[in-house]
This record gives sequence, structure tokens and C-alpha cells, in this order.
Amino acid sequence: MAAEEKGLIVSDKRVMVVGIARSGIAVARFLSLKGTKVVLVDRKTKEELGTALRDIPGDVAVFAGQYPDFNPGDYDFLVVSPGVPLTIPPVRRAFDLGIPVFSELELAYRFAGSPIVAVTGTNGKTTTTTLVGEIFRRSGRNVCVGGNIGIPLALEVEKYGSGDIIVAEVSSFQLECIDKFKPRVAVLLNLTPDHLDRHGTMENYLAAKARIFANQNRDDFTVLNYDDSDIAALKDKTAGKVIFFSRRHKLEEGIFVEDGQITAKIAETEERICPAGEVFIKGAHNLENALAAVAASYIMGVPAAIIRKVLATFRGVAHRLELVAEIGGVKFINDSKGTNPDASIKALEAYDEPIVLLAGGQNKGSDFSAFAGKVKEKVRLLIVLGECRQEIREAVEKTGFQSVLEAGTFEDAVKMAAAEARPGEIVLLSPACASWDMFKNFEERGERFKEIVLSLRR
Repeated sequence: MAAEEKGLIVSDKRVMVVGIARSGIAVARFLSLKGTKVVLVDRKTKEELGTALRDIPGDVAVFAGQYPDFNPGDYDFLVVSPGVPLTIPPVRRAFDLGIPVFSELELAYRFAGSPIVAVTGTNGKTTTTTLVGEIFRRSGRNVCVGGNIGIPLALEVEKYGSGDIIVAEVSSFQLECIDKFKPRVAVLLNLTPDHLDRHGTMENYLAAKARIFANQNRDDFTVLNYDDSDIAALKDKTAGKVIFFSRRHKLEEGIFVEDGQITAKIAETEERICPAGEVFIKGAHNLENALAAVAASYIMGVPAAIIRKVLATFRGVAHRLELVAEIGGVKFINDSKGTNPDASIKALEAYDEPIVLLAGGQNKGSDFSAFAGKVKEKVRLLIVLGECRQEIREAVEKTGFQSVLEAGTFEDAVKMAAAEARPGEIVLLSPACASWDMFKNFEERGERFKEIVLSLRR
């Protein structure tokens, strides 16, 4: 469906794009090619933005270091990057003037001609999105995998037609500014405290996530985690056909585990997909991710035999329980994508070996008490670092756990862990925090971890 049919004309329009980073620059490039008059703005100075400015098209106006004021009629709409709070002056001004504010996700949807499978949740989004994409790819479909996973959709969607499929990881930040976005399949994995520094309350956070199915109708599917009460309760709020998945319960309809077998029961059909033990990626949380991926692909017609082959061979994604190396009998695991306490709890639960854990960074409004309890249960030695290292230390020491060391730098933390670890143990980077106090993103943090670990071999 053309963008015009979805109610969006961009040629000769004037658009402000807020945020000079990967998403914002992609939007600026996309709109520039459509003949849109684009103004790209950021509170950072040109010096702070550095090499990012090189990727901006020459016909795009740039305001860096301050936000320009504007009047009614100056802009037809705004596009905000995911990391941009909706409380900043240009966004507030647009709301006051009644100017539409879209996310890059909404813009991409208006130009998409393929059905979309959209995946959201606090944890597991990237793994599930990538797994779903691989299942469709192995089934012979032409697949675009992108979104919050790191590939802006705006530059990709027009390469795919009605017979293809788009699999998108979507965040609560992106969903805040949708209008017509409507996936064929909406997947909600789970909800645990995260991003409360932006959303304020869990109710607001859940409401943002639930926007993923706001425009669905009865011809669409909403895939919900039956084992997460907050997510399961959304069944009465979607117009799409609800497909539950469950690791713990046999369902009257949905995707579940029975007698050790992943089972699909949809309408009058019941089919065994594969033994749960055949799923290559380990951990209870990854079994849940696999069940969600089965649901999203099975209801779109992918045969069970293909799903089974992919589940048995899919090795996961970078920075999520990624084995970096085994040195002197110690396994070094990169879980830099563990950016909140619940994600790191799941990482700790995936291993039976003694763990030397590296944790800390920038807190996003999380409470560390449940994480501290899991540390006491699973960790032999905790090394804390970063902006909230003292906060984590206090939380774990309240449980009676005393085996805590502090590191001044990230490199010191990794080398300290390597020196303290014993053969048969695991050194696990799973920070339970954002990376922004030390790195640009969790990917940079994970890559630096791998570099330091591999240097230990020399």
C-alpha cells in the first residue's frame, strides 16, 4: 500500500527530524530522497556529534547545539528518534500547535508494502525478532529484519513487496509516536521494570507497549505470553485474534510445552513442533522466546518441519549470552544486552556453574532488590563498576552477600574478573544497567568486553 493510501504525502512537505543519530539520519536521508524539505536538529553541538554529520545529505538543514523555535505552519510534521524524550521543547511545541509527531517506525510503516511481524517486550526482543526472521528466511520468504534491532526500517521497507515479510523489533519509545502502524502479527513477550526514568510508572510502560496492537483488527494476530499476567491481561484489549504461548501451562489453544514437546494447537489442529530440548539456545527465557517465534511463524503458514530445523540450529544473537572464549578452563560470556535487572536475572538462571559477575552502569530507574537476591543465589564473586556501582553493592550486601569488589574502569573490571575466576567457572558480563555512563550503547560495551577477553590469550 502506497504512503498516499495510508494518508501520508511527504513530497514538498517541511519536516523537522529530532535527533542526529542512526535513526534520525536514516529518516533525513529517506525524506530527502522523497523531495521533502528536512530540518535535522539536536541539542548536541557539531563538535559533540563529530563524524555523524558526514552521513547527512547536503540538502538537509542542520541545527546543532540548540533547538530552533518555530511557528504554526512552519512544519507539516515532526519525526523523533527513539532516544528523544517527548518532553523536549520542539516536541512540546509541536503538541501545543497540533503538529503530528511520528516515530521512524510510523514513517516506515506508511511506505511498507509487506505484512509486518512486530516484536516488543522488556527482554528477548532481539533474539525473538532475529529467530522469527530466520524461520521465514528458511521457509523461502524474502525477509527484512530491522527496527530497534539496529537497522532503521525507513531505508529498507520499499525494497520489499506484498509477497515478502518485514520482521521488526519495536521499542516502547517507538510505539509512543505511532498513529496508523498496524502489524499483521504483534508479539508481546514480557514486561518487567525498565525505562521507568522515561515512562514514570509500570502502567505507563505497559500502555506504551500495548500500542503495538492499537490499530489491529480481527484479521490480525496478537501473540501474548500467557505466563506473564500483565501481558496475558491484554487479551481483552486487542481486536486481533489472540494466540497465547506458555512455557508452564497446557493451553486450550496456542503454543505450549506438553510432555517435553513444543506443541501448536490452533483451531482444530494440534501438531508437535519439536522436543523442547532440541532448542539450541539455552535457558528458560530463551525457550519462551522460541515459543513466541513459533507462534508468529506458524500462524503465518510456516511448516513445522522448517521451524524445527531452525530452532535446532539458531545460535542466538551477539551480546546476549554470547560465548566469547574459554581460557584456562574459564568461560567468558558477553551478555552486554542485559541492560536491566530482569534481563540479568535470566542470564544468571541460564548457568549452573559458579559465576564471577560484572555488573553496573547507568540505572534506568530500576530496583535492584530481586537482582540482588539472584546474585546471592548464583554468584560466587560480584565485581561492580560504573555510575551505580554503589547502589548495586548496597542492594546485594543487604542480602548478606559480601563477596563484592569494585573496579574503577571497565578494563580493570574484566581483568579483575579474569584474575579471580577459577577453572570451571564463568565470567559473565551482564550489567543489569544501561551503558551510557561509559559507552555509546550496549553493542560498544560488548565489543570492548570481547576485545579485552581475547587480548588475555596473548
